[in-house]
Amino acid sequence: MAWVDVIWTDENERHVREHGLTPAEVEYVLRNPLASEVSRSSGRPLAIGRTVTGREVVVMYKEIDSVTVYPITAYDVEE
Repeated sequence: MAWVDVIWTDENERHVREHGLTPAEVEYVLRNPLASEVSRSSGRPLAIGRTVTGREVVVMYKEIDSVTVYPITAYDVEE
């Protein structure tokens, strides 16, 4: 699913930046995922993909509706 709307707040942007990612990188992964999973710990959906610079990341998000998501956090895929 190519999400059309991504909701950003100070809180979720801070979580993303704490992991060295930008909102633009997170949006790219959300719109171009290589895989989708569900978090075993939280039950939330995950998008797994690569940023345009090739960094492999996981984005945890909440679906608001069929075209809108709220990124909760994002981080590097562990090797």
